[in-house]
Amino acid sequence: MSDEDARQAAPGLAQLGSAVTAVLDAIRSAGGRPFLVGGCVRDALLTPGRRPADVDVEVFGLDLDQVAAALARVGRVDEVGRAFAVLKVRRDGEDLDVSVPRVVPSSGRAPVADPGASLSEAAHRRDFTVNALMYDPATEEVVDVVGGLSDLRDGVLRHTSPAFAEDPLRVLRGAQFAARFGFRLAPETAELCRDLLPAYDGLPRERVWGEWRKIAEKGRHLTAALAVLTESGWLATVPQLARLSGLPQDPRWHPEGDVLTHSGLAGDAAAALADDAGLTGDDRSVVVLGALLHDLGKARYTQHRADGRITSHGHAEGGVAPVEELLTSIGAPAALIARITPIVREHMTAITTGGRPSAAAVHRLARRLEPASISEWSLVCGADHAGRGVGSGPNPTTSWLEVAASAEVHQRPGRPLLRGSDLIARGIAPGRQFGPVMRAAIAAQDDGEFADHAGAVAWLAGLDADGRLARLLAEGQQSAR
Repeated sequence: MSDEDARQAAPGLAQLGSAVTAVLDAIRSAGGRPFLVGGCVRDALLTPGRRPADVDVEVFGLDLDQVAAALARVGRVDEVGRAFAVLKVRRDGEDLDVSVPRVVPSSGRAPVADPGASLSEAAHRRDFTVNALMYDPATEEVVDVVGGLSDLRDGVLRHTSPAFAEDPLRVLRGAQFAARFGFRLAPETAELCRDLLPAYDGLPRERVWGEWRKIAEKGRHLTAALAVLTESGWLATVPQLARLSGLPQDPRWHPEGDVLTHSGLAGDAAAALADDAGLTGDDRSVVVLGALLHDLGKARYTQHRADGRITSHGHAEGGVAPVEELLTSIGAPAALIARITPIVREHMTAITTGGRPSAAAVHRLARRLEPASISEWSLVCGADHAGRGVGSGPNPTTSWLEVAASAEVHQRPGRPLLRGSDLIARGIAPGRQFGPVMRAAIAAQDDGEFADHAGAVAWLAGLDADGRLARLLAEGQQSAR
C-alpha cells in the first residue's frame, strides 16, 4: 500500500491552537512536511472535534538542524531530546514535541534520524498501529499505512513491526492503553510480548512507574489492563497480583469469581468513583491503586473450611506487606505508598465494626489512616463492594462519612492537643518516656475526654494525680532500654 492509498479524509478532526499552527507554518516555510502523529491523532479519532492536549509533530524532508532553525523563529526550543531526534518547543503556554523520523541503518545498529524516510517507514517504527496514524493538517487527511484505523475501531492493540521489541517497556504501555481505552491485545502481539518478558528486569524503575502512574491517573478499565498483563505473561512482573489469579472466593460474597477478577472490577469501580469525586494526580492514584491492590493479603490468608466455606480472616492487615513490596518494585513514590497501605489495612473496618460508629471510633480510624483521608478510604471500600459482579452492594462506609463530617474529621484527624511542653512544665525531662503519655493523650482526645488545650492540661493533671502518669513514664523508660 502506498502512502497516498492510505489516506482518508477527516475534515475538522483536530482543533489546533495558535502554537501548533505557528509550528506547522514555520516548518512548511522551511520546506518540510509536518504531520500530527501518535496519541493526539488517536485521541482525536476517538473523540472528534476536541482540541488535543498533547501534540506531537513529525517532520519529513528536513534534518533536525533545519527543524531547530525553523522553530527558533516560533518559540523557545529545548534540544534535550536531540539524541532521539526530538525537539521541544514552547509557545503561548503550549509545549510541543517535534521530531524527524528515525530508521535502522543497514548495519543494524541503533536507529538514526533520516529526513528522507517515507511515511510508511516512520509508521512501522512506532509501537502499536493505533499510535501509528498520522494526520496531515494541510489536507485534513489521516494517513494509515499499518491498519491502525480498523484496529482503533475494533479496540485492538497490534504491534506495527518487529521494531516493537527494541523497547520492552512497550508491553507496559499496552497495559496502560488498555486501562485508558479498554483495548485488548492482538494474539500475535501477545506472543511477541511473552518473548520480551526476560527483558523486564533491565527496565529502569522510573520508566516502569511512568506507565503504572498513567494507569492509576488515567485508567478507567483496570480489568482490561489486567487482561493485557495476563495474556502477555507480564502479570509475572507483579507476582503479588499474579498470586490472585485462580484464587477462589466464597461465592456467597463474591459471585464474580477469583480474587484477580474481583481486584480488576474493584479497580474499574474505583476509577469511576474517583472521577465522580473530581480526583486527579496522586489523589486518584491512591484510590485506584488502593482498590486494585486491596486484597493482596488473600494470597496468604485464604482458607478452605471443612464446611466448604472459603474465608480470608486477617487478609486486610496481612495485605500491607505485599502492597508495599509491589508498589516499591514498580517504582512508586514512598509518599504514595504511605497513603495506600493504611487504606488497605483498614478496608474491612466498616464491615467488622457494624452499625453506626461513634465519633471516637471515627477519630481513631482517621488517626490510623494518616496520611490518607477518610474520604479516600471510603472510596476504596465503596469500590470493593461495587466490584463483586452481581453481588455488588452499597458502600458500607456511608455512616462513617456522616459521623466524620459532623465530627469535623472528614479529611484529617485533629492535631494532638497535649504538647511536650506541658510535660516539661510538670518537671518531666524530655525523652522517650514521653511516647506512651502522648499516645494515651491522643487516644483520650479521640475519645472526647477533652476538646481543647486547657482540657488536655487538666487531663494530664488528673493522670498525675491518680498515678497513671508515673506508670506511663516508667513504661516509656523501659522500652528505651
